[in-house]
Amino acid sequence: MEDEKPRRKLILIRPTIKNAAPSRLTDYDVHLFKGGSHCRLYDKLGSRLAEVGGESGAQFAVWAPNAARVSVIGDFNGWDAGAHPLTQLHESSGIWEGWVPGVGQGAAYKYRIVSNHGGYTVEKGDPFGACWEVAPRTASRVWGLDYAWQDSEWMAARKTANALGAPLSIYEMHLGSWRRVPEQGNRSLGYREMAEVLPGYLKEMGFTHVEFLPVMEHPFYGSWGYQVTGYFAPTSRYGTPQDFMYLVDVLHRHGIGVILDWVPSHFPSDEHGLAYFDGTHLFEHADPKQGYHPEWHSSIFNYGRHEVQAFLLSSAHFWLEKYHIDGIRVDAVASMLYLDYARKEGEWIPNRHGGRENLEAIAFLRALNEAVYRDFPDTQVIAEESTAWPMVSRPTYLGGLGFGMKWNMGWMHDTLSYFSADPVYRKYCHGELTFSIWYAFWENFVLPLSHDEVVHGKGALIGKMPGDEWRQFANLRLLYGYMWAHPGKKLLFMGGEFGQKREWSHEESLEWHVLQYSGHAGMQRWLADLNHAYRGTPALYQRDFSADGFEWVDLHNAEESVISFLRRGEDPRDAVLIVCNCTPVVRHGYRVGVPWGGAWREMLNSDAEVYGGGGVGNFGGAEAAPAGAHGRSHSLTLTLPPLGILFFKSGAPGT
Repeated sequence: MEDEKPRRKLILIRPTIKNAAPSRLTDYDVHLFKGGSHCRLYDKLGSRLAEVGGESGAQFAVWAPNAARVSVIGDFNGWDAGAHPLTQLHESSGIWEGWVPGVGQGAAYKYRIVSNHGGYTVEKGDPFGACWEVAPRTASRVWGLDYAWQDSEWMAARKTANALGAPLSIYEMHLGSWRRVPEQGNRSLGYREMAEVLPGYLKEMGFTHVEFLPVMEHPFYGSWGYQVTGYFAPTSRYGTPQDFMYLVDVLHRHGIGVILDWVPSHFPSDEHGLAYFDGTHLFEHADPKQGYHPEWHSSIFNYGRHEVQAFLLSSAHFWLEKYHIDGIRVDAVASMLYLDYARKEGEWIPNRHGGRENLEAIAFLRALNEAVYRDFPDTQVIAEESTAWPMVSRPTYLGGLGFGMKWNMGWMHDTLSYFSADPVYRKYCHGELTFSIWYAFWENFVLPLSHDEVVHGKGALIGKMPGDEWRQFANLRLLYGYMWAHPGKKLLFMGGEFGQKREWSHEESLEWHVLQYSGHAGMQRWLADLNHAYRGTPALYQRDFSADGFEWVDLHNAEESVISFLRRGEDPRDAVLIVCNCTPVVRHGYRVGVPWGGAWREMLNSDAEVYGGGGVGNFGGAEAAPAGAHGRSHSLTLTLPPLGILFFKSGAPGT
């Protein structure tokens, strides 16, 4: 990206008072930083408002070990490189610092760095900047992070809400395109405007958590936040840091957890950012076979450098501490794990053992998870990892990477492939529907239908469904029902909850207007009822990560494309029967085995008229007869709706 220089203005320059404020960095800080284990560098580096001898100003500190000279330039000194030079804390640290009087909240600044490598000179934003100018401007801004939080009730109890045995239904969203204001130039909602409408909507829809595509400052809006320059600042496109805190605060007060996408895998090469920071490849590998990402045309962090490890550890801690975030979803983990990711033969450098595993990245990810769960044990770290790398969500002491959960990309691909097929052919791909259970408990899985499935020409989810409009809606309701019944936590990208027909565009609002039509309104109600039933039924979530929570009734009926299974909770009396009919044929008198007799209540039926279906069902439930089926002592005789899913809840055994 081209760097747009801040507008210069002539003002009276005040003399520098070098190092008038005491250093924020101790020798122990430097020791931890150089060792790669400092997790709170945001309290030590960057800018901070400070008062010295009754005079207000700002303290600055930046890591630039290969610089010959560093100075602070900004709107407070006319962007004059000679006005406020910084001094090295001590030579071995590579940290430059100084205090500048008269600098207040919101002041724009950069670091002017003259490298000791060939005199290379550049103006850089602050790697630890807490706030940035609104893009396309590229300066950092001095900003305090004081905020009066009111979410103490949530914070005290969130360990339960974020636990592996809790119901997690995550609404993934892009802040800039969820809702827009067409009457005002199609602008996006700000953080505070979002706080007025989003929490209530999520609560009404029954979602437990919201996951934001990266909010960290990024120069190119079209990257959706995945090309980060400000690892310690929410993007200023939607407001101030306190405005974003307010949004998180209000979400928490509505009982909604907040997860942030976080991108430690790569960063853009914009001149004002991290790349070639002090005239050397400071944050990234120098060799393009290790430091350049061919797929995203960006720079790759040097995970073997201790200071880079500390920078990234501190970024993760920053959002969890300063913004009360409940979890981070680590983007593109596979690209970090494999040295040959997106590379052809001869375009990558093997590790010291001759393999393709990135040993430094593996060590960093383990250190990240150990540090986060040590310091924030009531949060979660979730991996977007698209390969079969083993033990991603297993503890590091067992040889795992230490994540709390992992996205199940295999389930997503197989499931979309199955439901995209015309029902007449589904009997030939029945395994795509059932195979995921064979590995469902190898990891702590999140089932994702994310933004990646509705962009780049892939179309909307409902557009992937075959048949006429009625069949498309019925298929999508069936897909969602199967997803909510399947072991694993749930994640759905915005717009999917009401069956948006247009592929997602970051430049446009969601198609909220389609809710005037019964099919879309019914889909939205189905999703809300799924969420509320899921949250109120422990059998559907308590044992998501244990084989004890799942039991096939019949997985072999490929000819009729019907599957049935039980979900079980920790209480042996807690059982839910799920039956999926994946063809548009009504099946009368269909017998399904159950473990005991008594009444089985029809909790949910995706074909109910209120959801836009045809109303085929079982009049609210069925009585289990002492007639064996599927290896069980009792059975239900059911009517299966076309392209429908049924949930039945039982009482205690024998009732």
